Amino acid sequence: MSIKSNTYVLFLATFCAMAPASAQDATFATRSLTPETALKAAQAALKKCRDDGFQVAVAIVDRGGLLQVLLRDRYAGPHTLRMATDKAWSAVTFRTNTAELDRVTQPGMQQHGIRHRPRVVTVAGGMMIEGAGALLGGIGISGAPGGDRDDVCAAAGIAAIRDSIEF
Repeated sequence: MSIKSNTYVLFLATFCAMAPASAQDATFATRSLTPETALKAAQAALKKCRDDGFQVAVAIVDRGGLLQVLLRDRYAGPHTLRMATDKAWSAVTFRTNTAELDRVTQPGMQQHGIRHRPRVVTVAGGMMIEGAGALLGGIGISGAPGGDRDDVCAAAGIAAIRDSIEF
């Protein structure tokens, strides 16, 4: 075998080692919330907050952080739309509920700088929506007096779709 042939064989072996074994190995599948499921979660969260006497905005984002549903109760403040959306986005982006994000980004903590990034909200009320071990999206609530109450409404929204997403 000549040097030229050896070089070609080496190139071919290297290329084959780097190439996926099949088309299946070159792609992956993801699960996403349907618009109907996202709306159901948002409506359940809004209802829970209303029942508790709070006027809020509810946002559902997909697993990539893109807005799917945004509901604002009639007396929720104008700031609640952006805050709810950014809470949901923060939960999905960092794959951490915002109450936990608040805890791990306190001054003096290693991740403190995260708080200074655009759109990042480190206040309770943003939760990941997970089903069957996969991140499906996020829910954000803004407007209740305190993030802990926003979290209660977010959890109610997730509970309303739990049976649909755990398969």
